[in-house]
Amino acid sequence: MKIKTRNMDVQTILFLVILGIAAGILSGLVGVGGGIIIVPGLVFILAFSQKMAQGTSLGILLLPIGILGVIQYYKQGYIDLKVVALISIGFLLGSYFGSKLALSLSQESLKKIFAIFLIMMAIKMLFFDGAPPSEKKENKLEVKGNP
Repeated sequence: MKIKTRNMDVQTILFLVILGIAAGILSGLVGVGGGIIIVPGLVFILAFSQKMAQGTSLGILLLPIGILGVIQYYKQGYIDLKVVALISIGFLLGSYFGSKLALSLSQESLKKIFAIFLIMMAIKMLFFDGAPPSEKKENKLEVKGNP
C-alpha cells in the first residue's frame, strides 16, 4: 500500500483548514459541502488530480458512509491523510457555525441560497472549467512507503 503525503507550509495548512470551515458551513447551511467545495478547492487551488481530490474528500467522510470508497482510494494511494485531518478540523467547526446560521434563516431563504449556489456551480462547470490537471501534477506527492 502506498501512503502519499504532501509537504505543507503554513499557507497550505491555513488554506486546508479554511476549506474545511467553508465546507462545514455550507454543509450545515444547505446540506452539501464535500463534493462541491472540497474537491474543486483541492483540484483548482492545490493542483490535486481528480482522483486524489475525490479520495481525500471521501477520507473526510470515512465513517460511516464512505468507508468502502475510502478503502478503495486508500489502497491505490489516492488519499492524503494530513489533508484529511486538517480539513476535518475545519469542517467540524464550520458545520457547527453553518448549522447555527441555517437555523436562524427562514425556509424560503435557505431554499434560495441552496438554489443560487447550485446554479453558480453548474454555470462554472458548464462554461468556465478548463482542462483537468494532468496526472503529472499528482506526482508531486512523495511516496512514504510501499506494500
